[in-house]
Amino acid sequence: MPLISANSLELYAKQILIAAGTPEPAAALVSHSLVSANLRGVDSHGVQLLPFYVQQIEQGNLNPLANGHVVTSEGACLLFDAECAFGQVAAAQACDHAVRLADEFAIGFVTVRDSNHFGAAAYWGSRIETSGKIGVVLCNASPLVAPWQGKQPVMGTNPICVAVPGPWLLDMATSAVAYNKIYDAAMRNVPNIPEGWALNAAGTPASKPSEALKGSVMPLGGLVAGFKGSGLAAAVEILCSVLSGGPIGREVGSMRNGGRMNVSQTFLAIDIKRFLPVEDFRQRVEHFVTMMKSAPVAEGFDEVLVAGDPQWRTERQRSAEGIPIPGATWRLIARTADKLGIFMAA
Repeated sequence: MPLISANSLELYAKQILIAAGTPEPAAALVSHSLVSANLRGVDSHGVQLLPFYVQQIEQGNLNPLANGHVVTSEGACLLFDAECAFGQVAAAQACDHAVRLADEFAIGFVTVRDSNHFGAAAYWGSRIETSGKIGVVLCNASPLVAPWQGKQPVMGTNPICVAVPGPWLLDMATSAVAYNKIYDAAMRNVPNIPEGWALNAAGTPASKPSEALKGSVMPLGGLVAGFKGSGLAAAVEILCSVLSGGPIGREVGSMRNGGRMNVSQTFLAIDIKRFLPVEDFRQRVEHFVTMMKSAPVAEGFDEVLVAGDPQWRTERQRSAEGIPIPGATWRLIARTADKLGIFMAA
């Protein structure tokens, strides 16, 4: 498995996107978002998506030249139509609008429709957080998750991200696992996936990635408490697609199966200084995190971890050592690049 520096990988990704017809600023943004996910160990939302992005462009399902436009803006609320642009291009504008509105109204609430995959939600929550705001990012997704007590996919993995100043960053799917992790396991030829990740086509628990890819992802909570994840996924669906006027549930497309995705996303910025100084808030978050980490460690674990810990540690390691890319993933990316006349320098 090759180790590639973040800078080299990002340049390679940008060149592929430019060769596929993407303007340089958009290509730089998209490639940075994908490699940032790889750096944090979220490989399911990293450069493995490049071949699918390029395929979407080639099939006319993603417009690399589009920027989107504001549909309505009233007080702290704004509706944005992405015009089938890169999800990252729409998300960057939505984040900036949310921050601008929060500066004026204390909160900024932006919904986006007719968008595409935007990478990892944490990338966008962090973009809002760096302005001294609390960032909340939601997104509906391709229907891959069966509702509680169902066996046919209706909703997506519908992630929730909450980013705050301080050592805590939540980015989670409302499914038992992100679909891309199952796909990633299949690409790495992992023989079995953990119990409770997915159902097979018959609606019974899947043990192999190949079975899961033909079935559906389980909602968060699995067979015992999946009603909780199913409820959260529905809440995300309502706050994204229902509210924005975009496609809902099974109406959403898939970049893996062709067709326009037309996903919806929501971005919320909360101005902390309307409540207390940002530095005071950061210290209180640090105090709370220290409190959580001071809990006695349960049997079988070495320490108490909080949201963001594993990703930040992986980021430090991969920034120093390089990013590992599985052979099958690398071959797909290289095949896409070769077709576009792009070759990575040795």
